[in-house]
Amino acid sequence: MQYRKDKYGNQISVLGYGCMRFSQKSGKIILEKAEQEIMAAYEGGVNYFDTAYIYSGSEAALGKILEKNGIREKVKIATKLPHYMLKTREAAEKMFREELGRLRTSYVDYYLMHMLTDVKTWERLKEIGVEEWLREKKKSGAIRQLGFSYHGNSDMFCQLLDAYDWDFCMIQYNYLDEHSQAGRTGLQYAASKGIPVMIMEPLRGGRLSNHLPEKAEKLFQEYEIKRTPAEWAFRWLWNQPEVTCVLSGMNSLAMVQENVKNAADARAGEFTEKDEALLKEVVRVIHEKMKVGCTGCGYCMPCPKGVDIPGTFAIYNKRYTDGRRKALQEYMLCTVLRKDSTSASNCVGCGSCEKHCPQQIEIRKELANARKALEGPVYQIAKKAASLFLKY
Repeated sequence: MQYRKDKYGNQISVLGYGCMRFSQKSGKIILEKAEQEIMAAYEGGVNYFDTAYIYSGSEAALGKILEKNGIREKVKIATKLPHYMLKTREAAEKMFREELGRLRTSYVDYYLMHMLTDVKTWERLKEIGVEEWLREKKKSGAIRQLGFSYHGNSDMFCQLLDAYDWDFCMIQYNYLDEHSQAGRTGLQYAASKGIPVMIMEPLRGGRLSNHLPEKAEKLFQEYEIKRTPAEWAFRWLWNQPEVTCVLSGMNSLAMVQENVKNAADARAGEFTEKDEALLKEVVRVIHEKMKVGCTGCGYCMPCPKGVDIPGTFAIYNKRYTDGRRKALQEYMLCTVLRKDSTSASNCVGCGSCEKHCPQQIEIRKELANARKALEGPVYQIAKKAASLFLKY
C-alpha cells in the first residue's frame, strides 16, 4: 500500500474504504460479509474508512467491526454532519453524540460538513453557532480534523476553500469529470493551499468500469498495457500528487483484493503521454453521446442571474451518457440545495455568455433544452421543498 500525508503529516492510505455501499439483505447490512471485506482491506494496508450520518446502518456497522477486531486506534474514521438538517447548534451536538455512539468511539479523525454547497450556506451555519461548536470539538479532541464534501462548480469550491481554515476536503473527481464539478482547477487550488483532497466517485458510480461504450472497452483491450478499466481510472487519480486518498465503495472481496493490489504499486507521475492520450480518446468516445460540446472552460461565467452554465451542461450531457436518474440527482445537488439557485431556468436570455464562448455554443438555446430535460415535475417539487427548507 502506498501512503500520502495529510495536513499534519499523518500517513493516509492512497486507497480509502467508502462505506456507503455495504451489501444488504432485506434492507439490512450483511455484517459478516462487510467484516470480511473491511478486514481484508485493513490487512492490505487501508487505514481510511469513510461513512456518514445518513448512510443507513453504515456508521453502526463500521463501529461494530472496528471494535470487535480491536483496530479502532489503528485506523482513521471519516464521517459527516448533515448540516442541511440543522437549525440549531444543539441539533449538531445531538447528531454528533449519536454518531460517536454508532461508531463506538470517543472521537472522529476526519469530520466533514456533508455536501457543503456554497459560502452562504457556511455563513448560515456560522450564524447558528456551528463554527464555534466545531472549534470547541477540535479543541477537546473529539474532532481531530475538519473538512467538507462538495458537489458543484470549481469557482464556488475555491471560494469555500478560502472561507475557513479547513484541514481537508472531498470532491467528485475522475478522468471524465476532469473539467466539471470542482475539477482539476479545484484540486490544484486545494493543493496550493496545502489542503489534502479525498476523492469520491473515482469510477463515476461504476460508469467507468462496467458501463463503458463498446468502442471505449476496445481501446483498453487493444492498448499495449493491459489493465482493467477500473484500474486505469484509479491509476489516473493516483498519478496526480495532489490527490491524497481515493475512496472506493468496495462490496466484494475480489474488488478489495484488486484495488489493494493496484494501490500497492501505483505512483504519482507514472503515466506517459501515450497513457494520457489513451484516456483522452476514451473520453472522446464517451462524449459522442453528449448533447453540448462544452469544455467547462468557464469563459461564459459569471452569469448575471446565477446560472451555473458549465455545470448545467455537464449534467445535461450526463443525462444521455449516465442515465436520467443519476443526472437528475446530481442536478438537484448542484442547483437547488443551496441558498441561491443556479438552475437553468434562471436564464433570462440576455446573451452575455455567448459573447465569450470559445466553442460558439448557442448557450441560451441549449440552456432551454437542458431545462426541459432536467427540470421536470420531480425537480420542481424538490426545488419548492428546498426553498422552504432553506428559508431559515
